[in-house]
Amino acid sequence: MKNAIVFRTFLLLSLALLAAGCASTSKVMLAPARAPIHPEQVRIYYTPPTGAFEEIAVLETASGGFTWGDQNKMNEVMHKLRVAAAEVGANGLLLQDVRQGYSGGGASVGVGSGRFGGRSYTSGGIGVNVTPTPKQAAAIAIYVPGQPAAPVNPAPVR
Repeated sequence: MKNAIVFRTFLLLSLALLAAGCASTSKVMLAPARAPIHPEQVRIYYTPPTGAFEEIAVLETASGGFTWGDQNKMNEVMHKLRVAAAEVGANGLLLQDVRQGYSGGGASVGVGSGRFGGRSYTSGGIGVNVTPTPKQAAAIAIYVPGQPAAPVNPAPVR
């Protein structure tokens, strides 16, 4: 019986950690979606492109709960934004904001005692949160008419 309780507790904690690591991308549609494209064809813009473009959706996302290292966090955030933009047929992303998320990290200590069935007990514990702080980003998925597709495997710039 005790092993079943321990197993269930472990299973529930594992599922909760897995769900926490799967941060989703928020999508607010501003115009009808277009035909999906490949995520690698989505260009990143830091300033609005010259000429006309159509805003399709506002996107927000965050890196996963178990992503370590600033570059890995940024890569994950940009990948999620590109995938979301490609799903709605946007061939560009107008980056709006990139920031560090909130982390409730720290350490805690607990001590307890009690009496049950004529016996006394005392216990204590220490908890430490080592979850990395997520990176968050917001962008506008845009469609730029006549824009050539971004190269799938661009050659390195020297």
